[in-house]
Amino acid sequence: MKISEIRDLLGAELLCGEDCLDHEVYSACCSDMMSDVLAYVKDQGVLLTGLVNSQVIRTANMMDMVCVVFVRNKVPTEEMISLARECGIVVMRTACRAYEGCGILYSEGLGRGAENV
Repeated sequence: MKISEIRDLLGAELLCGEDCLDHEVYSACCSDMMSDVLAYVKDQGVLLTGLVNSQVIRTANMMDMVCVVFVRNKVPTEEMISLARECGIVVMRTACRAYEGCGILYSEGLGRGAENV
């Protein structure tokens, strides 16, 4: 699924990464606990979270994620957006709750296994 499709499905506002909207992603995860993302997440392209601090962007960068979506209309700081630009990470925000956003993406085929790759 392209990042632009994720934006459209979630009705998300793009905050940075306009040049990466055609990037394909194959899976997503959702967590507000960056320690869990570091410990358990492998091969995820998109992170949905309600946590708004620079550690989210740093964690996404360490885990080679290409997109962060802030749920519940959370607004990242300019410092976070600047860091995401430096790291080449797309940042969006959506009014969806985390559960809703994950459900929408899963129902549209994101992260259902190797047959989608």
